[in-house]
Amino acid sequence: MQSFIEGLPKVELHLHIEGTLEPELMFKLAERNRVQLSYKTIEEVRKAYQFNNLQTFLDIYYQGAQVLQNEQDFYDLAWAYFSKAHSQNVRHAEIFFDPQTHTARGIPFETVISGLRKAQEDAEQKTGLSSRLIMCFLRHLSPEEALDTLEEAKPFRKWITGVGLDSSEQGRPPALFQKVYEQAEAAGFLPVAHAGEEGPAEYVWEALQLLKSRRIDHGVRSTDDPELIQYLIREQIPLTVCPLSNIKLRVFQTMKEHNLRRMLQMGVCVTINSDDPAYFGGYMNENFLAAQRDLELTKDELVKLSANAIKASFIDENARQVLTAELNEYYRKNV
Repeated sequence: MQSFIEGLPKVELHLHIEGTLEPELMFKLAERNRVQLSYKTIEEVRKAYQFNNLQTFLDIYYQGAQVLQNEQDFYDLAWAYFSKAHSQNVRHAEIFFDPQTHTARGIPFETVISGLRKAQEDAEQKTGLSSRLIMCFLRHLSPEEALDTLEEAKPFRKWITGVGLDSSEQGRPPALFQKVYEQAEAAGFLPVAHAGEEGPAEYVWEALQLLKSRRIDHGVRSTDDPELIQYLIREQIPLTVCPLSNIKLRVFQTMKEHNLRRMLQMGVCVTINSDDPAYFGGYMNENFLAAQRDLELTKDELVKLSANAIKASFIDENARQVLTAELNEYYRKNV
């Protein structure tokens, strides 16, 4: 099963590029940019990656982002992710980035996106891995600040496929950001949103109805509302589920308790993703392996998860057909 998963063509739809900052690169960039870290060694950083909830993770996540200061840093960050993803047979990735994490420190929006964009171009040219960028608004900040960020993004519209909503979910309902989402959609950005991770199923409804979200990032609390689950099945709204993240942040206490397989068997369009892999212990292969082992996923179900991700992606129809054909051929040869 491990070799089957390693060879499986994959599409990743829920990946925070700042969350791919491995301790080794963090220390390298800190030294290059003369940033003083509160950790003395790589081992000390890794030991700190024990989280009680989303907020304890975010505290370390934002601290690590301090080392990202110039275009080369963002290029190096993204290139490291693309190299890892390519080694795990990821064919396409739709990547979140958090400009407010950087502009609040005085880093220009253009610096952030130019480094990411160059890495995207190199990855596609050198490895064939295609990608899209999705700009997230930080929900712990004000809706007014999100509107300012949207304005900063507009000159780079051709480089940014969509907008998302991330950071602390509790007490920050999607409804707060309805106005900025309406303006983003009018400007041509495709809407997605984090909802139903630590927040209730009601937040998923708000993301769908008020933000017009095309996908729900996480969404595991949807099973708390039978009417919502039936809606997700009927409309085939994708959920970008992140198994290892959910365990690391105590959304579920163990992988055996995770509702991924149950939702898949019910007909929900669920997908597997890595979220913030440097912090949560694994990229795509590790997430697939952990979910397969503890939930006893079959090969058919693993292929279905990959097919769902292709269907849920924002690629054009020609690219979708190419990826689907590759997945079908892999299935034919290996199942």
